Amino acid sequence: MTYSGAVKVGGPADVHELRDLMISKVAVGPMDNNAYLLRCRATDQQLLIDAANEPATLLRLIGDDGITAVVTTHRHGDHWQALAEVVEATGARTYAGRDDAEGIPVATDVTVADGDVIEFGNVRLTARHLVGHTPGSIALVYDDPHGHPHVFTGDCLFPGGVGNTWKDPKAFASLIDDVEAKLFDVLPDETWVYPGHGNDTTLGAERPGLPEWRARGW
Repeated sequence: MTYSGAVKVGGPADVHELRDLMISKVAVGPMDNNAYLLRCRATDQQLLIDAANEPATLLRLIGDDGITAVVTTHRHGDHWQALAEVVEATGARTYAGRDDAEGIPVATDVTVADGDVIEFGNVRLTARHLVGHTPGSIALVYDDPHGHPHVFTGDCLFPGGVGNTWKDPKAFASLIDDVEAKLFDVLPDETWVYPGHGNDTTLGAERPGLPEWRARGW
């Protein structure tokens, strides 16, 4: 089956099969949050990005092999509703951005700064600190050695714009500057984007919109 990234709450996961990594995307909860289960194909170790909601759904997705870690992309409550139950069931280590960890009511085992690397199995994810949607939001970049990069952006980048900054000009300027400098300026157009809600996109599809986003201020 060809991966589309289009998932619905209550529906099946969509699986993106790369040579070294399998990415399973599922939608959960009343805010249609995306959660992503990453599996190293060489070792079968797994990592979950955003235990957003519906712990039973996430634990079924994880299966009997468990997970080594859960990464929370930012401190907003819709992204960690299932975190406590998933951690209790799996014993996974918790990761979150250094400046958002205090806003997550499950203890963060490892705080993450810009450029830090999170490893599981043979897979390496590089954290990029993006300020504006929250003070400590992080995106995770997987630089596929056999193809183009993949980036999990939380609520910092979506099809059609950056994340919500609540009409705060300083927060918007910070977020779009960080997204442009740390994602668009250093990653190719083919980079696949996995956001915290809704459909996937690519940097190439979004790049022409950057001037319009800046002009409109959101």
